[in-house]
Amino acid sequence: MASVIPFPLREPQQKETNQAFQPNLNVTLICPDCRVQPPQIVEEFASGDLVCGDCGLVLGDRIIDTRSEWRTFANDEGDDPSRVGAAANPLLDGNQLDTVISRRDGGTGAAKDLNKVHGRATAVKGERNLVQAYKEISAMCDSISLSKLVSDTAKQLYKRVEDEKLLRGKSSDAIIAACIFIACRQEKVGRTFREICALTRVPKKEIGRCYKSLQSKLQTSTTIMNSEDLMSRFCSNLQLANYVQKAGIDLVKRAKELGTLAGKSPISVAAACIYLVSYLYRQPKSTRDIAHVAGVSEVTIKSAYKTLYAERDSLIDLASLRSKPHGENLSFEDLALP
Repeated sequence: MASVIPFPLREPQQKETNQAFQPNLNVTLICPDCRVQPPQIVEEFASGDLVCGDCGLVLGDRIIDTRSEWRTFANDEGDDPSRVGAAANPLLDGNQLDTVISRRDGGTGAAKDLNKVHGRATAVKGERNLVQAYKEISAMCDSISLSKLVSDTAKQLYKRVEDEKLLRGKSSDAIIAACIFIACRQEKVGRTFREICALTRVPKKEIGRCYKSLQSKLQTSTTIMNSEDLMSRFCSNLQLANYVQKAGIDLVKRAKELGTLAGKSPISVAAACIYLVSYLYRQPKSTRDIAHVAGVSEVTIKSAYKTLYAERDSLIDLASLRSKPHGENLSFEDLALP
């Protein structure tokens, strides 16, 4: 089964590659004397021989014992019978079976110096840059509480960009910012350009250029950010109850159906709906607090709220809200005047 390449190119580059030699897996080892089918080949690891189980003919010697090791060859403390290194990282190139000198030697410090010199001598420049970029992506994703899935998706995308040289001349910080932004969109974790700019300290225009370039060259399943995706995070940061958040999401959906806030950005729509619902449920939040969380100006929130306030009778069904928990005595009189 062929492996699926993450983020394939929209127009694959045609490369002339010679097919590498592959062993014929249909060849079966049988004993040349008895020729029994199926063969009964016994691996005697104690003597290192490959023996026919029917006639006893030695078919091979010096075979490698692939079983687990029950002795420890480590110099430091602990019982680690493993004879292999850590699991291979699919985000790095090469076989990753390099020898590493331990840093612990009893306190003399010589092993630490040897480890540093050996690391510099065997390090690959491209791999070193990839590892550094992966560390920055992980740190940035952790700082804004993004899941490991988003972080791994951003790393895969960055590796594709580096392997195919898709963004020549762009800075590493701008590429990392665009990869994180695309990963958030693909995994349906709403993050705005303003938030990515504040996280990576890269200008919005630079992130936008990299984002459009990658979107045109790679097959990414990025979707348009919806106001509903932002509501839960904004309401959580504003410490609003779950029923207030649910009412805000219903208001956003109703406003979309009627086209009340057509042409407004999803962030402005979410902020205005939160402002209206917070006053409706008597948990008022000022435009200043909402603007700080959402990243939009107070004037933008008030402008969108003015439109919502004018259409409040068609947008909100008070009778339905009053029949639900925490909806008793709801009234439009509690709303702030635009």
